[in-house]
Amino acid sequence: MSYKRILLKVSGEAMLARDGKPIDSEFLSYLSNEIKPLINAGIQVAIVVGGGNIFRGLSANAESGLDRVTGDNMGMLATMINSLALKAAFEAHGMPTTVMSAIEINKVAEYFVRENAVKHLEAGRIVVFGAGTGNPFFTTDTASALRAVEIGADLLVKATKVDGLYDKDPKKFADAVFIKQTTYQDALARKLKVMDMTAITLCEENKLPVKIINIFEKGNIFKALTSDEVGSLVTYY
Repeated sequence: MSYKRILLKVSGEAMLARDGKPIDSEFLSYLSNEIKPLINAGIQVAIVVGGGNIFRGLSANAESGLDRVTGDNMGMLATMINSLALKAAFEAHGMPTTVMSAIEINKVAEYFVRENAVKHLEAGRIVVFGAGTGNPFFTTDTASALRAVEIGADLLVKATKVDGLYDKDPKKFADAVFIKQTTYQDALARKLKVMDMTAITLCEENKLPVKIINIFEKGNIFKALTSDEVGSLVTYY
C-alpha cells in the first residue's frame, strides 16, 4: 500500500441525520466501520471534521448580523463538538483516538502541537483535529490541507456525497462531466470545486495529492487507497 499516513476531511453536513438532528449516530457507526480496516492495515489516520451540521459561520453572519470573526469562532467550537462525537464513536469500536484542538480547551482536548500529533499517529491512534486552524477567515478545507502538510500525510482524502470531481455540480446538471484526474493548476483555472483556493494552493506548494471520494459508498475509503478505480485525484503533475 503506497499510502502510510492519510488525512480524511469529513464535512459537518455528512454528520447530519435525516430527521434533522445535528449528529447522526448511524453515520458515526458507519464511519467507524469504514476506518477500522485502515487501522487494521497499519495506515495512520488523521481527520478534520467541519461543523456545518451545528453552526455555519457565514450563513449566521448573513442571517443574524453577527460579525465574521464571532461567527467563525462559533463555527470552530462546533467542529469541536463533532470531533468529540467522532472520538466517542471510534473508541466504542476499539480504536484509540485523540482529539487535538487549534484553540486551548484543555479540559476536553489536547492543544495542537505537530510533534505530539505525529507521536499519536505513530502509536496507532486516530487523531481528530478540531477548531480548524484556530483563526477566523479560514475554512476547514484550508485546515485540512494545513494539518495534512504539517503531519507529513501522503494523501488528503476529501469525503463528499458524489463519486469524485466534476466540471459542475452533478446534482444540478445532468451533463456534468466526471474528471478522473487533474492538476492543481487546472482545478484553479477551471474553478473546479475541489477545495477553496487557499487549500488548493497549499497542497500544490507541498505537492500533496488530494483524492475526492463518495464517503457514502461502503468501502470507498479503503478502496481509494488501494485502487485507481475510486474517486478523482488532483496532483502536481
